[in-house]
Amino acid sequence: MEVLCYGSTPCCQVVQTKWKLVEKNFNSRQSRFPSFVNHGISCSNTVPRIDSMRFHDRSLSVPEESRRLKSFRVYSGTSDGYVIGSEDEIAGIDEHAASKILVPGLPDGSNGEFGAPISSCFWQWKPKLNVHYEKAGCENIGSPNVLFLPGFGVGSFHYEKQLKDLGRDNKVWALDFLGQGMSLAFEDPAPKIKEGERDMDRDSTSSWGFGEEAEPWATKLVYSADLWQDQVRYFIEEVIREPVYIVGNSLGGYVALYFAARNPHLVKGVTLLNATPFWGFLPNPIKNPRIAKLFPWAGTFPLPSSIRRFTELVWEKISDPASIAQVLNQVYADHSTNVDNVFSRIIETTRHPAAAASFASIMFAPQAEISFAEALSRCRENDVPICLMYGKEDPWVKPIWGVQVKKQVPEAPYYQISPAGHCPHDEVPEVINFLLRGWIRHLESSGSLSLPLLDELDSKKHTNAIARELEYIREGSKKSVMVRYFGSTVSLWDRLISYINSGSKLRNLAAKSQQ
Repeated sequence: MEVLCYGSTPCCQVVQTKWKLVEKNFNSRQSRFPSFVNHGISCSNTVPRIDSMRFHDRSLSVPEESRRLKSFRVYSGTSDGYVIGSEDEIAGIDEHAASKILVPGLPDGSNGEFGAPISSCFWQWKPKLNVHYEKAGCENIGSPNVLFLPGFGVGSFHYEKQLKDLGRDNKVWALDFLGQGMSLAFEDPAPKIKEGERDMDRDSTSSWGFGEEAEPWATKLVYSADLWQDQVRYFIEEVIREPVYIVGNSLGGYVALYFAARNPHLVKGVTLLNATPFWGFLPNPIKNPRIAKLFPWAGTFPLPSSIRRFTELVWEKISDPASIAQVLNQVYADHSTNVDNVFSRIIETTRHPAAAASFASIMFAPQAEISFAEALSRCRENDVPICLMYGKEDPWVKPIWGVQVKKQVPEAPYYQISPAGHCPHDEVPEVINFLLRGWIRHLESSGSLSLPLLDELDSKKHTNAIARELEYIREGSKKSVMVRYFGSTVSLWDRLISYINSGSKLRNLAAKSQQ
């Protein structure tokens, strides 16, 4: 196994945010994009640190009434929980929530606990298609595998708080989708000038993918949801080699659910973190072949000339550091959250020569073969456990979308976190990690361990929604959020029928294996 070394030249940007002018040297660490990769898997055990940049301090506090709580409980990793309800029943939430729960902080060394080391790796899926991923805790033999899928425009780096924490007692993986993060192309899929043509050198700083003819390896390449779910499947089969608990935020939630619907045998459970309920604008050529023919281009290489001009105009705007800072301002509810790593890594990705054309391919790629609602139905039919964790202050995937998912899969536990925006795993990682640990342990114990937040409730109270204030220590200061839990509405009779059906499926499988 070969260790890859990365290098780049430094650069500096000045960004005007809503709060203050920030000057940042983004490449105070080295670039992570290698100029080559060997066949198979290559890893590096270093995840460089960068200097701190954060939004102007302005904490969002929980209402004063919720701070007048009398009882206080401490959690060190065990979990609990259960409830029934919907968004309309919030007024009737069980204020037995008068118990404040102290959950563990991140293992940053301040309390004598240190995070799991993270390895940065590359896996060659197909010729010229190299997938970047990060992993932690692979020495935890016998522990569950947890795979994180990123949202649009980010990568595995968005889950480093989960890798360091959950990697202490699980095997944790985070993937970069092809066309994003560090899984961008290592070679130009449609070069403007062929190598060896006349004596003209190709401009290494110009955008890739804007030529007139695609390279043979890129003629069928489209950065679509179907490509990504295939990528996830082969990654699990060839790299992890065991079924996983799959977790996705935003676009990653969409792909996680889509993957689980098509590959239930590889999934032990799905957690949706503010999952987008739709992706893609153009019709799928397999599902709607006649309508798809009306669209002459659907994300393939090379880009048509009109798309090239459009992409250049749009990309100049959205890749501007000020625009990226504005988006982060929108999606993080607590503006005191440290976003330096996220901001710097996004900037670094936008400077890759393949980024602009990859963005165009993603935006014009066709829809997946099945919709989000169809994927939910298939997961339910195949008894794939689903858990919902949504930030309430998300300006894009508003709480109503989580409620809609809950209605379609009423047995799924639904945790609504406030204040938290579109990326709760990065904004309140202490809470997400606590809930994830508890949900996974609940499933691994076949239900003998309670879901998070519910160990002190008796079964008679499971018909009411509940709320809890979760408190944690971050950088020496106390912070807290409110978590509302809506649990299963499945009756005892439904559970009995499901148990009988699952027994029938096992008997049928056993009979087939003996034939």
